[in-house]
Amino acid sequence: MSRQWHTSEARAARYADGSLPEPDAWSLERHLESCADCASRVSAAVRATAAGAVLTDVRAAVLASAVREVPVSRFARLLWAAGPAVRGSWSAALLVVAGAALLLGQFRGAPEARTLLLALAPVVPVAGVALSYGPHADPLHELAASTPGGGLRLALTRTAAVLAVSLPVLTLTGLLLPASGVPAAAAWLLPGLALTLATLALAPLTGFRTASAVTAGGWLCAVLAPSPDEIGARLARCLDGAPAQSAWAAAVALSALLLAARRTAYDRTH
Repeated sequence: MSRQWHTSEARAARYADGSLPEPDAWSLERHLESCADCASRVSAAVRATAAGAVLTDVRAAVLASAVREVPVSRFARLLWAAGPAVRGSWSAALLVVAGAALLLGQFRGAPEARTLLLALAPVVPVAGVALSYGPHADPLHELAASTPGGGLRLALTRTAAVLAVSLPVLTLTGLLLPASGVPAAAAWLLPGLALTLATLALAPLTGFRTASAVTAGGWLCAVLAPSPDEIGARLARCLDGAPAQSAWAAAVALSALLLAARRTAYDRTH
């Protein structure tokens, strides 16, 4: 049996003036969700009532206020899109890592400072991404994820914000530290990007916190264990030279391909 029907002008007028019985009004409201013609007919009937003029004035006032507040609202949207990590504790942690490395280099004047920085730098953006997306990080996550700009697009926006802060800060810090016998200050960039993209690709399966623990934990185990005395040598093997950097570039490309292939999984990520 077909359920296609349309409301009449008289029925729309009764709905607008409040005289339509409540069950019929509910039925009409449900129908208006999927029928643009009837929605326009009811809207015209409402505007023709005494309340229509008031609603028109209120709508005009709201729109005028929104136009005046465009600069503020754009800034607010940008700050929100940047993510909780950039606005919260992660920024402080980033400054602590950079500051500790600078202090170590200042007081000891030894390459241990840059070694420590290079060991920790690749996991800093991973931590920022983990703290930027998901219900644990954003009380409005469910609402944001359901919008057209949610899902992978929002995750990438917040990842870009994290990288835009961490990359220049940590690289500049590395340039200010003693360099003898350790990789260059920018040698961590490709590993950091690869670990970040790998985290994004893994997150729909495990969640952001677990994914970041896997990627960051794997990196730290590789460079810090089993003997802290050999950190410099392990970092050199992981970061120095064209073969090592080419391998990280391939890891970046592979992680990006996996993320693109699984982009629809972000529609279900919580």
